[in-house]
Amino acid sequence: MTEKLEKFPDGSCDCHVHIYGPFDRFPVDYSGKFAPKQEFPVDMLFDVWKTIGISRGVIVHAGNAGSDNEVTLEALKRFPDKLRAVAILNQDVTDKRLDELTDAGFKGVRINLLYQDGKPVLSGGGMNLDDLKALAPRIAERGWHAQLWIETGDLQQLAPEIEKLPLDFVIDHQGRTMADKTVNYSGYQWFCDRGLKSGRYWCKLSGADRNTRVGSPYKDTEDFMKALVAANPDRLVWGSDWPHVGHADDAVPKESVLMDLFRRCVPDQAVRRKILIDNPARLYGF
Repeated sequence: MTEKLEKFPDGSCDCHVHIYGPFDRFPVDYSGKFAPKQEFPVDMLFDVWKTIGISRGVIVHAGNAGSDNEVTLEALKRFPDKLRAVAILNQDVTDKRLDELTDAGFKGVRINLLYQDGKPVLSGGGMNLDDLKALAPRIAERGWHAQLWIETGDLQQLAPEIEKLPLDFVIDHQGRTMADKTVNYSGYQWFCDRGLKSGRYWCKLSGADRNTRVGSPYKDTEDFMKALVAANPDRLVWGSDWPHVGHADDAVPKESVLMDLFRRCVPDQAVRRKILIDNPARLYGF
């Protein structure tokens, strides 16, 4: 007999997903580690959300998902009450286009500053710090934030520079710190002790499958999530990272496992509600 999945509570938000296709309308880039192996359109996303109890969410436009955010923009126009988004932009984007994206529900830009094991995860891919500096005044006027794909140690070093920008920052995947560094890693301690308490940063409880060194059910990442929750639960949101591109077939995480990880690390029902429902509503304007 199949065990019934315990769903998240009504109103829960998945704050980190990607969509791809249909390919005949939204061609993708098949190069690199994060190329999709099949179509993952928005309707398939909704099927997944229905099974796990998600009511709304945030599409992070993926570099491989096609140019100019079109697949994501169409999804937001179809489902304005259920979706918000994070864009990838060029510095020369027009004010007219920025206004169109803002009106549709785009709330931020994703900046690639990620190094892992001393190497860039995506060499030359996506938006960089120079792009952010150039765009910061215009996106700040529209109430956007910067979503940073960055490791906490690198963030600590960069903080004095980026905090001069008129933006708040959302940190991807629990600071993308690999689990073998341990929760006592200086960059992680800085982010918990200072970053999350400064009023400038949010963090996504996501990416355990990216940060683990031992695999599912990602027990080596538990202390990291618990530390973030202890530091400031008012500045956290949850994300599945569906459809988990970039993994080998035998390492693609199951949503049920990621949900169980969240419940283990966040046992308090009131705190869960903050992270799943209340905080996303504030951050993304639902």
